[in-house]
Amino acid sequence: MKNKTFFLIITAIILVTGLFIIAISQEQPATNNDTDQTNQEQADDTTESEKREETPEYDDASEKEDKTLGEDIKESFTDALENAVGLFLKKDLKIVAIGDSLTQGVGDGTEKGGYVGILEENLRNEELNPNLRIENYGKRGNRTDQLIKRMQKEEISTSLEDADIVLITIGANDVMKVIKDNFQNLDYQDFVEVQDQYKQNLEEIFQMILEKNQDASIYHLGLFNPFEGYFTNIPEMGQIMSDWNQIGIEVSEDYDAVTFIPIEDLFTNPEETLLWEDHFHPNKKGYKLIAERVLEYIRPDIEQNQ
Repeated sequence: MKNKTFFLIITAIILVTGLFIIAISQEQPATNNDTDQTNQEQADDTTESEKREETPEYDDASEKEDKTLGEDIKESFTDALENAVGLFLKKDLKIVAIGDSLTQGVGDGTEKGGYVGILEENLRNEELNPNLRIENYGKRGNRTDQLIKRMQKEEISTSLEDADIVLITIGANDVMKVIKDNFQNLDYQDFVEVQDQYKQNLEEIFQMILEKNQDASIYHLGLFNPFEGYFTNIPEMGQIMSDWNQIGIEVSEDYDAVTFIPIEDLFTNPEETLLWEDHFHPNKKGYKLIAERVLEYIRPDIEQNQ
């Protein structure tokens, strides 16, 4: 690819990279676990309560608006989510969600846990499904290599052993690391060079889950392009995200227990804003669409045959 094209990419990305770098730096612990292995392991030991404390702060007006919208959020759900409350789920159904900030729900101003929280709110019914369990181990900033390390820890490892459904969001921070590491001389080839490692990491994640629980149904959510709508004159960033999604599709197809869930189309030319103020994470509307798509895919695996 011509250097001139990548000069255009760098010039355009500079305009908003500050926002992305801030977002990603917030997603990593203050000790910079990208470069310091010891500090990374300390960050991986973050408790669930500490992770909750990492949720973004909002100004009073924004927070008030989000909470008001949160109280009325069910009114805007499509029939798919509204009807989920009445589903007869399989007995003792357990769903485990692992991955990055999309699993944690960063950007969801209602503080309901993003798409995982929306699913739980709409699937939980004390009369029909009193034994439903949903455990969320999303951690902002996680790359595939960091998720692998966290999966070795007892809490997540034990949780995966009896999971019926495993939901995964991972990969966006792998892409962003390439941008950060090569920002001053960014080239498309920089992304190509790390694709094999990304593929190997995905394979290891799936294998680790299946070694612990061969009966689990694994759903790997794809990536969306947060640059969509901002750099319409630069196709390379969209191609990069498509490359990453293609790897996810190919690796998922190698495992009978793994299903790839595409979400890129949900964020392509949307009629309304679906990104949070950092222009990287989904907002509550974006998470709602993701939850609807996930429910569409997992429904045959969670619903009790009548």
